[in-house]
Amino acid sequence: MPTFSAPDGTELAYRVHGDGDPVVCIPGGPTDAGYLGDLGGLSAHRRLIVLDLRGTGRSAIPEDVSSYRCDRLVDDVEALRAHLGLARMDVLAHSAGVNIAAQYAARHPKRLGRLALIGPSTRAVGIAITGETRRELARLRKDEPWFPAAFAALEAITEGRGGDGDAIAPFFWGRWDAAARKRHAAARPSNKEAVALFGAEGAFDPEATRAALAACGSPVLLLAGEYDLNSPPESVAEFAELFPDATLVVQPGAGHYPWLDDADRFTATTAAFLG
Repeated sequence: MPTFSAPDGTELAYRVHGDGDPVVCIPGGPTDAGYLGDLGGLSAHRRLIVLDLRGTGRSAIPEDVSSYRCDRLVDDVEALRAHLGLARMDVLAHSAGVNIAAQYAARHPKRLGRLALIGPSTRAVGIAITGETRRELARLRKDEPWFPAAFAALEAITEGRGGDGDAIAPFFWGRWDAAARKRHAAARPSNKEAVALFGAEGAFDPEATRAALAACGSPVLLLAGEYDLNSPPESVAEFAELFPDATLVVQPGAGHYPWLDDADRFTATTAAFLG
């Protein structure tokens, strides 16, 4: 697996899938980027450069753990661009990785080509997702056999009564079958410190980021799964309004991992956008 050095000397690793023009891919979590795979076959259209964020996958644990903070991870993405020798790069980000990509777009607009945001987290731009929004979305799955237990857990979490986070996992998948259960277990973050410090104080400046994105000249795709409890389509639509040139796509029947729920549809949409 190829590596490069971050500005603070931490050795970071990345995976390469496919051929052609590169797209730098930023995972969520923060967790091992292996869960992205080749994004449902997107590697048949573009060369995917998939970054293992510091302290995850095969990337080294930094000496300064405060560098796990989201805004500081932007520097790692810029270092990867320089390492690849790209004057400009297309970027695809998933889930929490979108917070990194949004801040990258704000800080390095001239280095950005096209930007694809998949199942985006909205913390970097300050879009709050209410408990009622999540409940309304969850109720779309009321005919599923797992719904009663999962919805009860969601209610407990939403109301601050605790609750089992794993119990609501079915809401993140278009199909909650054996394959989804296996993939859900594999995608759990293993570096708890990286997760805890990702959103530490100072990680986000929503007002500044929103102002910068309003001047972003790059074409942006925001793709939401119809059933994605993490990134409800309603909230993703609000995110899309922050960009001058944004396309919003809601993938039918999909959850938080649309390339797994319907690889053909996801790949067709994303490949057409990236070109």
